[in-house]
Amino acid sequence: MSVKVAVAQMDPQLGAYERNLARIVDLFEEAVGAGARMTVFPECATTGYGFADLQSAQAVAETVPGPTTHALTLLCRRYEQNEGGPYVVVGLLERVEGSEIVYNSAVLVGPEGLVGLYRKAHLPLLGVDRFTTPGDTGFQVWETAVGRVGIAICYDLRFPEALRALALARADIVALPTNWPDGSQNAPQFVTRTRALENRLFLLACNRVGHESNFWFFGHSQITDPRGQVLAEADAEETISYAEIDVALARQKRIILRPGEFELDTIGDRRPDLYGILSAVEELT
Repeated sequence: MSVKVAVAQMDPQLGAYERNLARIVDLFEEAVGAGARMTVFPECATTGYGFADLQSAQAVAETVPGPTTHALTLLCRRYEQNEGGPYVVVGLLERVEGSEIVYNSAVLVGPEGLVGLYRKAHLPLLGVDRFTTPGDTGFQVWETAVGRVGIAICYDLRFPEALRALALARADIVALPTNWPDGSQNAPQFVTRTRALENRLFLLACNRVGHESNFWFFGHSQITDPRGQVLAEADAEETISYAEIDVALARQKRIILRPGEFELDTIGDRRPDLYGILSAVEELT
């Protein structure tokens, strides 16, 4: 099943929720008009990322479900397609009613409403992640009309266990909203391709662009296939990048180069009996 997907690289403005949501709507409508059945937006696309303290982040955080998921649901229903979709993944700051907790989260929304919620598990000492709470959702996969979709956020990519967990949960597509600043260029140069290749899945990595809180965000959003090949890559400007993908390729975990002589399966050939150290909690010294 071939579907068109998109990554919508944008420049969110810090704390400007209404402006950012309007920009998301415009870009999503453009992507859907071009035939995209799934579109991924950056991390913290509704709020910006470089907050100086928890209180500033709390002021623009929202509940899930909430205003953003409601607006996106109506939009998906307006453009509902016979073959299913459209779907959208958007990064936002999530607050929990009755507490001061703020999560760096991303939502998956379609015509049926809120499909999935992911809270960022791995938090770097950077931007709003200095104040958010580590996520507790785990690495889930949701069935959609375009395939089985999982979500990770930015720094999660640096931990091979995260995308491996999604692969083992049978994800075809992993949406990766990001805020890669200058200094993180090795992520789209090397890590995206490696994670897609080693897990045999499609990776839709959407970075932001622009300057914020003394950081420059360099873009280079990517759509990468299960062979580790880049199907589409943006530059450093606001833009939408597209690719046609076939999720059947992500379900072919065993690579047969020469039957009976040269075959590879990075899922089936694992040795979990030897990986006990991966679940150890002791820190390396």
